[in-house]
Amino acid sequence: MDYAELSPAELLSLEFTAPAMTDRAWQVRWDLADRDPGELVLGTLPPTIDFHTSGSTGPSRCWRRLRENVWLEAGMLAELIEPEKPEAVVSCVPPTHLYGALASVLIPAHLRLPVWYKPTFYGVMPPIEQRRVVVVATPWIFTLLLQHMKWVREMEHITVLYGGAMLPATAGEFLAEAGPDRALIVEVLGSTEAGGIATRRWREGEPPPWTLFRDVSFVEPESRPELASDPEPAGTNGEGQNGDGSPDDGEIPLVIRSPRLAFRPDERPPPLWEADDHVQPLDERTFRFAGRRTRLVKVNGRRINLDEVEHALRAVLDCEDLAVVPVADRMIGEHVDLLVVLKPGTELADLDLSTAFDRIGVRPKRVHEVPRIERSALGKVRHLQTSPTTEATEAEVAK
Repeated sequence: MDYAELSPAELLSLEFTAPAMTDRAWQVRWDLADRDPGELVLGTLPPTIDFHTSGSTGPSRCWRRLRENVWLEAGMLAELIEPEKPEAVVSCVPPTHLYGALASVLIPAHLRLPVWYKPTFYGVMPPIEQRRVVVVATPWIFTLLLQHMKWVREMEHITVLYGGAMLPATAGEFLAEAGPDRALIVEVLGSTEAGGIATRRWREGEPPPWTLFRDVSFVEPESRPELASDPEPAGTNGEGQNGDGSPDDGEIPLVIRSPRLAFRPDERPPPLWEADDHVQPLDERTFRFAGRRTRLVKVNGRRINLDEVEHALRAVLDCEDLAVVPVADRMIGEHVDLLVVLKPGTELADLDLSTAFDRIGVRPKRVHEVPRIERSALGKVRHLQTSPTTEATEAEVAK
């Protein structure tokens, strides 16, 4: 793969959504910049920058951020990886969305590091000379790294900066293969609307609890006179709650205050934000993640986390891709369907669905064979409009 060599000024002159920035491979030597990167960034980017939600749970929406806040957040992310003394950045995350703009463009600027942007998850890793590297990750990157362990083992240290959805099982496999002395995962929990909310870092074993960014604070349930999200805020429809409206296992919707909140065009920044997440607070600054509201469903009275279900299914089903999606059921109110993208030359009957469903403890209402599952750059399933090509009925699923 040929990497176009761009100067920092040439890169910043492009819009984050421009094909020249998102669709081709490029390299920028921030370490050789002849101007202060902060002055260059703040002097080049427009006063406000528009980012759009991925459209994974509904229509894509525009959220506006102040240039200074975007640069500030990039600096906070840079602080998370700076202790590992990185020498270069390799990113596969397009700058179209906030996380990609921060991680692929502005973090390298903050750290004055050379950066290689790889627009595809296929092919070889860039031939870099540096041996302490930050790899900017989404769910697919761990499979890529496992396929290129020779490249990984040539590195003195790899910090994986991860800002996607729930970590796939391949993350733990990668850490085990690379070893705790060579590899570290730094996770960031955030959204287009709120920016970075919390972070955690781990090398082996079970991931630790999350810690809020230093300028982010919890909003207690009794202190929520108004919410910044849309009219039906998370947690008001009973998902993840008991019948009396109280949260399950001490879980509450994640509501925060932050000076970096985005705002809609022609509106002011909101005073607080309710994320699409449920958490279990441990103290004023830390919490355990319970799941995204839209990925928590109750089937026959049992609550399940669809992200966890998908990861368990991937370990059993030999297919190209899969997704578990909530569906309405007129008898029990809520259920799930399984979408499967088969490998070439295979059929739905070739999959051991019975073993897979026994493993997750729930049987989908239906199984659909689909030609593809549309996903955002961060791996989230987009708002599904795909028509199934083959469908297994509920009776067939139960076989």
